[in-house]
Amino acid sequence: MRLKIFTLSLLMLLSLGTTVLAAQPVVTAGPPASTAMQRALDHYHAGKLNEAAGLLRGFVISQPDSDLINQAYFYLARIHRDLGEPETALEYLGKMTGAAHDPAIVLLESELLLQMGDAARAVDQLLELKTQGWALQQHQERFLSLAEGLLALEEPHKALYFYQQALLVEGEETPRDILTRIYTLLSDRFSEADLAEAVFMYRDKPVGYLAALQLGWRALATGQKERAQEWASTAMAAPAGFAYREEALALQSQLSDPTQLQRAIGVLLPLSGRYAAFGQRVQRGMQLALETFRPNIPVRFIFRDTAGDEAIAAQQVAELAISDRVIGIAGPLVGNAALGAARRANQEHTPLLTMSQREGLAASSFYVFRNSLTPQLQVRALTNYAMEERGFSRFGIMNPQTRQGDQLAALFRQEVMQRGGEIIAEQSYLGEQTDFRRQVRLLQGLNPNAPDEEVQTNDSENPAAESNEKVPPPFEALFLPDYADRISLIAPQLAFYGLEGVQLLGTNGWNDTELPRLARQFVEDAVFTDGFFLHSPYPFVKEFVERYFNKYGEEPTILEAQGYDTAGIMLTLLNDPAVRTRDDLRRALAQLQNYPGVTGATRFDLIGEADKILFLLQVQNGTIVQIN
Repeated sequence: MRLKIFTLSLLMLLSLGTTVLAAQPVVTAGPPASTAMQRALDHYHAGKLNEAAGLLRGFVISQPDSDLINQAYFYLARIHRDLGEPETALEYLGKMTGAAHDPAIVLLESELLLQMGDAARAVDQLLELKTQGWALQQHQERFLSLAEGLLALEEPHKALYFYQQALLVEGEETPRDILTRIYTLLSDRFSEADLAEAVFMYRDKPVGYLAALQLGWRALATGQKERAQEWASTAMAAPAGFAYREEALALQSQLSDPTQLQRAIGVLLPLSGRYAAFGQRVQRGMQLALETFRPNIPVRFIFRDTAGDEAIAAQQVAELAISDRVIGIAGPLVGNAALGAARRANQEHTPLLTMSQREGLAASSFYVFRNSLTPQLQVRALTNYAMEERGFSRFGIMNPQTRQGDQLAALFRQEVMQRGGEIIAEQSYLGEQTDFRRQVRLLQGLNPNAPDEEVQTNDSENPAAESNEKVPPPFEALFLPDYADRISLIAPQLAFYGLEGVQLLGTNGWNDTELPRLARQFVEDAVFTDGFFLHSPYPFVKEFVERYFNKYGEEPTILEAQGYDTAGIMLTLLNDPAVRTRDDLRRALAQLQNYPGVTGATRFDLIGEADKILFLLQVQNGTIVQIN
């Protein structure tokens, strides 16, 4: 009865909060008239929080009497919220005048209180609000904040009520997202008695169906199949569009014949949201593979949209494995989604061939394999070329101070040293840097503060200095893991400051048709690697490029190529009638040898990482060509 009593008392409390707001919104006005404010907001919406904060602080100092001052303080508060600095954000909210009852401000203040761990104050403040006239999105935000606050206060039943209220209004958060929160709450915080009460209290509502579903799974786990069937039937009474209908089907599947598999591959891709463009390109490549590879036993692909979300991807693996009874899964593409999918694939003992570059995925599970261009593969291909083919043993490294740049530099250093080579000099530079004089000088072992015309002076032991001859480079090859636009700035400065006669080595960021034009003769003979080369002389790559162009009217990128290969591997393995179970498919993936993929000949090592023969590319006479 706790839910019933709470609901009645809460409805009485909410009925009091219906007075029209005295103050009109002051932070949701039209576009700012100030150019400085507009620039700040542009930076904010582009995710450049520090730049936006700097502009806004300058604005409030220089224009304290502006009509937009409240808006500036409001966005400063939002920025510091996003940066995880709630105390500072609250200080900025406190500077606003005449806006205490504005919905956006009140909601932001409550969110900040939750960040600071003051859930009790946040909940009290949200319950006392007078909300008539609020936008639907603001109502949803309030309900969700109340639910999160009550969860922090160990009040799961009250939190459930507000999650249900949030489902009834439209806002930024989708019903699917809210249902995921509800399902987690029911799973983690509710006993079987609580769940049964929720089924009764929220009959014919999403919460009731989710509670019934949870009871069904718990009954199945304890061997009560008849009871589980009753709860499954209750959950299956949900409307056809119900987000968790697939899991209800999965429960029924477990209660019937969970061992029967269909000849199908589940495919997890971000087909909506931030990464949709990438997912759609991969999907195109996979669809082309379906037309190209025609197994004797037809294979179906079941596409699911992860939206790049970890929880959604994990749930979709469960649905594909349990309800759709697929024999294996391809994807996801995005790191967080891949983590969630890998964990659930291991739980379901279902082979997963992911395309994510997220570290440690293959090593995380016996059932997870990865078909992707990784930093390790690129470094290995470059050192093979430089040390085995060219006989180099002394290297320099010059990398950007980014996560990727630091990782590639560390991997290159480790690989060279393991092979008995030496790293003679190493320098890094800032991401936005344009003058590389200091780094180039230091790479040569020269004084970076010396005038340009003085290579070395007053050095009786340096004959080259006395005759003004250039100092020979201290290493044979220089590793530059950056992108073509940056290389076009760096390469000319290497020559200008005297670092010439070394072999330049790069990663796939160099593979841009504009590179020879932008960097001119300064990148001639440079060698770099990539997982796909559009102009490869390999017949199977040419055939893929032609097929793709004829179907879609444009040239493919590495994303389409990766999707094509991943689908091709699965279809080729399933063409063997001996591959009938998930363990059969897992063994076939583990035993794959030199699959002729358009992203390089592919096999998988002992932990499931792709071991590929990448494309070695070189600039020759102003054109990028393949040299392996």
